[in-house]
Amino acid sequence: MRNSQARWRRLCIGVALTGTLSVPAFAGAAYGTVATGPFGPPGTAATASPESPTSTAPPPSPSGDEFAQLSPAVDAQLDDAIRQVMQEANVPGVMVAVSAPGKGQYLRSFGVADKATGQQMSPNLYMRIGSETKTFTVTAMLELVDQGKLGLDDPIGKYVSGVPNGDRITLRELAGMRSGLFNYSADPDFDKAFISNPDHPFTPQELLDYSFKHPVNFQPNAQFEYSNTNLILLGLVVEKVGGMPLQDFIAKNVTRPVGLRHTIFPTDAAFPDPHAHGYTNQTPTGQIEDSTDWNPSWGWAAGAMISDLQDMRTWAKVVATGTLLTADTQAQRLKTGPSGIPGTGYGLGIFNVQGWIGHNGSLPGYESLTIYLPEHQATLVVLLNTDVLHDGVEPSTLFGQAITQIVSPQHVFNLPTSTEPHASASASTSASSSTSASSPGS
Repeated sequence: MRNSQARWRRLCIGVALTGTLSVPAFAGAAYGTVATGPFGPPGTAATASPESPTSTAPPPSPSGDEFAQLSPAVDAQLDDAIRQVMQEANVPGVMVAVSAPGKGQYLRSFGVADKATGQQMSPNLYMRIGSETKTFTVTAMLELVDQGKLGLDDPIGKYVSGVPNGDRITLRELAGMRSGLFNYSADPDFDKAFISNPDHPFTPQELLDYSFKHPVNFQPNAQFEYSNTNLILLGLVVEKVGGMPLQDFIAKNVTRPVGLRHTIFPTDAAFPDPHAHGYTNQTPTGQIEDSTDWNPSWGWAAGAMISDLQDMRTWAKVVATGTLLTADTQAQRLKTGPSGIPGTGYGLGIFNVQGWIGHNGSLPGYESLTIYLPEHQATLVVLLNTDVLHDGVEPSTLFGQAITQIVSPQHVFNLPTSTEPHASASASTSASSSTSASSPGS
């Protein structure tokens, strides 16, 4: 199967191959832009074509550890960098939002949302967000910690029976990707089941069964390894302790309280309109297909959710600053351990890459990146409609690197590549090695 299980379920942390794509190395350059589209001033354009002419020499670099002033000149530089990534990585469409207090904002969409009709990408479209779902599931679990209904150091066996090492693996180790449990999405039988019928509605127990037939990869807390299995278990914990289905708990306690009106945890393949079509080569032949309506149930608590650009802009700050949690619980969330990736640490369902805090996501046809830079209160969101790798690198990572080279040259989102094959990780690389990171995503 074309080593497909080494590529399939990419619901993990994104690892970028630095320098693989000839992204302009605007190190130290300050670029900015004005807002466009439905979130910008009346009369501004929402969509930019990758072919449209670009301009201008870069303005002076920010001095020291500054964030670029977003201005029309920076607008042009960001446009150029995004178009270049699109062209070289063959990305059909992408939407990008960058903002920081006192620095302005940049809101753009490029390319097409539907290759068959030529419909343009626009900032108001729903998108699948893959492993960014993990940030919602872990937030729900941490809310239950704040309510005193569970403890981070409780063993998973207290809530779910039949887990290998269930008497020793804690909820903290599950959320921090240090459980040692085999990643179900790397199992060959799961791969065959999904690739033969991507419309199949998987249950959480089916997903766990694919994992639990394998021995553990290491003992609890011995090392870092991204595993979607961890989040399926945490989703079951939220359901049991919260007393309602996971999608209902997240809606009631996570998305609604912070005003996320377009963020949905689907229970089937339903996709609200308007939405972008997604394109993947994770197919039996390796040819690119439209995966828009594939059932995301295989990702469940690890990667099934849907959102839009405006909601993810809000969520970037909420999850990074702990709006829904106590200060102590948020501090525990942000305490990162080594991930095996230089400059990158992984906390509880969240990463820190060169100071940018958040997560990425990838599942067939879609990728996302939602990150926040606390010292500048800066937000970056990237949503795109393909998960096809470019020289082994997630396109979301390439966009993140190109954009942050411009706006925050002292904090470049530069996840280096792993030497391991690209395996069941989303937003990044595979977690096939105990020290390699997998992409957050679905």
